[in-house]
Parts: sequence; C-alpha cells; structure tokens
Amino acid sequence: MKKIVLFASGNGSNAENIMAYFDTSNAVSVVGVFSNNSEAKVIERSKKFKVPTFVFNKKELSDDTVLNQLKQLQPDLIVLAGFLLKFPIHIINEFPNKVINIHPAFLPNYGGKGMYGMHVHQAVLENKEKETGITVHYVNEHFDEGEFIFQTNVNIENCTSAEEIAKKIHELEMEHFPKVIERFLES
Repeated sequence: MKKIVLFASGNGSNAENIMAYFDTSNAVSVVGVFSNNSEAKVIERSKKFKVPTFVFNKKELSDDTVLNQLKQLQPDLIVLAGFLLKFPIHIINEFPNKVINIHPAFLPNYGGKGMYGMHVHQAVLENKEKETGITVHYVNEHFDEGEFIFQTNVNIENCTSAEEIAKKIHELEMEHFPKVIERFLES
C-alpha cells in the first residue's frame, strides 16, 4: 500500500478530492493531513475520511517536529494541496523526489512568492491571457520552480472576472490532480 501525506493551509477542496479519490483504493492510502492553520476547513474535511490531522506552527515546520512526524508515517508521496508556507529544504532532502505541489497557473508564468489563489487569477485576468492552466511540479527550495510533472490548460477568452478563471482552474484541479498522483505512484 502506497502512502500519501497531504499539506494544506485552508479550504482543502483539493485535499478532500484526493482523499475521496483514494478512499476505496487497495493500492493507495492517505495517512495524514498536515496544516499550519488550526482553523483550516481541511481539518473538518479529513474527519469524513477518518484521516488523522496534524496541526503545526512555523517553528515546528522549520525544526524537526514535522519531519519526525513524517518519518513515523513513512509516506511514499507528500502532496502540497493549497499549502501556503515555503516548504523546508530539510524535509525535501529527507524525501527526495517525493514532494509535489499543484499551482493554479501554467508555470513558469504567474509563479513565485505571493502568487497563489486569487492573486494568480487576478494577474492572469489583468494580463488579458487567452488561456491559463495548472501545473503539478516537484517542490524544491524555491517557490514554484521545481521540475514539471504535468501541465494542462484551459481557454479563458470569455472570462470577465478572476472568479470565473478560478472556477475553470478548480475544475481542472479536481479532474486531473488525483489522476496525476495515481500515475506518479504507479511509476
């Protein structure tokens, strides 16, 4: 059985989608949800799937507290699904090529520090892009600069607001992210 750990900071719709996708799997199990936000909706969402949650602060992320919890779980993959803090290099080094993230744009455009959620969609709108997309990538020591694993795009020529763009991106994430994770774990 392959084990996934999810990291999320907020709403947790991607995390919930991943938990639902693998809920009845005989090959993959979500063994933990980690969040830096004790008020995050992802904590409630994980209870539906009886997935244990771990809440931590920035200090615990940067020292060995979170790393030690991860070592106990021995995940085959760590998935950042709406996790807003910079992921520490000491954890990335402990789990080489096993930490991935989803970004709500077609990287390398609209990535980097501060580029998440509606900030990305607003920038895409303001630049009058005709299409945008999602990127699943490895996590390294820089925001959104890890090697790409998967990209897909969507036409947004008719979108007149960042919210409309966000809806299209959310649909792409729901459709593709669990399947990308599944293929990753099969390889």
